[in-house]
Amino acid sequence: MGKLTVRALRAVLVVVLAGTVFVQASMVWALATDPEDGSLPLTPLRVLTIAGMVSVQVALVCVWRLVTMVRRGTVFSHSAFRYVDGVIGAIVAAALVWFAVTAVNAPGQRDDPGVTVIMGGVGVAILGIALIVLVLRMLLVQAVARDVEAVRMQAELDEVI
Repeated sequence: MGKLTVRALRAVLVVVLAGTVFVQASMVWALATDPEDGSLPLTPLRVLTIAGMVSVQVALVCVWRLVTMVRRGTVFSHSAFRYVDGVIGAIVAAALVWFAVTAVNAPGQRDDPGVTVIMGGVGVAILGIALIVLVLRMLLVQAVARDVEAVRMQAELDEVI
């Protein structure tokens, strides 16, 4: 992975992290100062927004660590699994938060239930992303196993020579 690619990715990660922190701070401020008027369930939606931003932040930190491991050439190790698992967990948490938002929003959509169906579909798509990352994790497992085997075979070859 080139230095420019790493810098660009890290810049994006920093911008997204700053954005999530701003959204969280705005939601906390709104919780403290802006009372509900009764038209929408604002408090649950604000709390769910804060929780959703936490899941995004966890994924960002895990991706940052994985990029660092790629840059150092240590991504094909067992220590990478905890960060990949962190990304998977964060995506699943984001999907659960989205389903909760859908449930909170559903009573207001009685006249147009299609919105709730679409929101549910988005939640399923988010879970699909978690499954894609799980498949990539399985590929990482295979790569780590092959790397370990190559190191073992190289050690045996070194003994013979």
